[in-house]
Amino acid sequence: MRENHRELRLFLHLAQTLNFGRTSLDCHVSPATLTRTVQRLEADLGHLLFDRGPRGVSLTAEGHRFREYAVRALELWHTYREEHPDPAELTGRLAVFATVTACQALLCDLLAPFRAVHPQVRLDLRTGDAAAALARLDEGEVDAAVAGIPARLPEPLVSRTVAVTELVLVTAQDRPDPGLQGPFVLPHRGLVRDAADRWFRSRGMVPDVVCEPDGHEGLLTLAALGCGTGLVPRLVLTHSAVRERLSVIPADPAPEPFPIGLCVRRADLRRPLVAALWSLTAQA
Repeated sequence: MRENHRELRLFLHLAQTLNFGRTSLDCHVSPATLTRTVQRLEADLGHLLFDRGPRGVSLTAEGHRFREYAVRALELWHTYREEHPDPAELTGRLAVFATVTACQALLCDLLAPFRAVHPQVRLDLRTGDAAAALARLDEGEVDAAVAGIPARLPEPLVSRTVAVTELVLVTAQDRPDPGLQGPFVLPHRGLVRDAADRWFRSRGMVPDVVCEPDGHEGLLTLAALGCGTGLVPRLVLTHSAVRERLSVIPADPAPEPFPIGLCVRRADLRRPLVAALWSLTAQA
C-alpha cells in the first residue's frame, strides 16, 4: 500500500515539474528508479502518461485524467489515516485515572507494554479518590481508569480484571482490644464501603462508625492513630507509609475479595489509542 502511494506521489511531482531530473533530485530517487516507476504505472494502466519529445516532457490526455485520480486517491488515503492511523505510529494523548496505590503497585507493569510499542503517545496520569474513578470515566474526563470493579458495571463501560486483593481489617498496633467490635473507620463512599456494609450485615452487626474519610490513605492514618478499626484492600495496606503502625485483625468470615480492573467506555474501543491499550493489556 505504501509503495503504491509512493508511486502516486512521484507521478504527481513529475506531472508538476515535467522534468525527470528535477523530480529525481527533489524526491531523492535515481533517474532510473523514476523512469521505472513511470513505466510500471503506464504498463498497469495500459496508456502512456507522458509524451517525451524533443521539446521536453508533457502530460498526455490519459496523464491529465490519471493526475486527477492520483490527487483524489491520496486525499482519501490521508483522510482515512487520520481516522484509522497505523497502530505502529500512534500519537496523541491518553488520559488514565488511578489511585496513588494503583500507580505504585500496578500501573508500571500494566502500561509498560503500551509504552514500549507506542512511545509517541503522551500519557496523562490523573489520581484521586477511588470512589470517583468510574464516574470520571463515564463522564469522559479520562480515557481509561484502573479501579475497583463493581458486581454490576454500568452498561456504557467494559472492564478487564488486572488484580484481585483481599479486604482486611486493620487497627493500631498498640490497641489493647482486638477491635472487631469497633469503633470503625470506614470509607465515606465507594466499593470498599459497600463491601464493608455487606460484611457487617452478614454478621448481624450495626457498626459504630466514628470516621468516614474520603481516601484509603486517610483511613489508614486514622486507624494508626487509634481512632478505630478500618477496612481496606490489602494492596493499599502493603504500599502504605503507616503499615508498620498497624495490625491486621483476622476475621471469620473474611470480607469478600476485591477485584481491580482496567475500565474503558465500550464505545471508545473503536478509538485507536484505547483499542491499543486494551489489546496490549490483554497480552500482558
